[in-house]
Amino acid sequence: MENLENEIKKLENWKKKDKKLEKNFKFRDFVEAFSFITKIALIAEKMDHHPDIKLSYNSVDIGLTTHDINGISSNDITLARKIDELL
Repeated sequence: MENLENEIKKLENWKKKDKKLEKNFKFRDFVEAFSFITKIALIAEKMDHHPDIKLSYNSVDIGLTTHDINGISSNDITLARKIDELL
């Protein structure tokens, strides 16, 4: 678990909260935000690891957790990195 904590600290602007990794993303408009979500969906489906996503006009909130262990796993770290690479 200590290694996971170090990896979480390396993530840019991701916050650990209630057994989840969370991050907010802002975009110019709804279409740009929705496009971002679509890209995340394709990555998540390939990984078979699906995030919680909330869209509000140009704001996207992402929550990552591994339900099987009721907490954060290496899959969440990997998905967070892939999401950040989309920007």
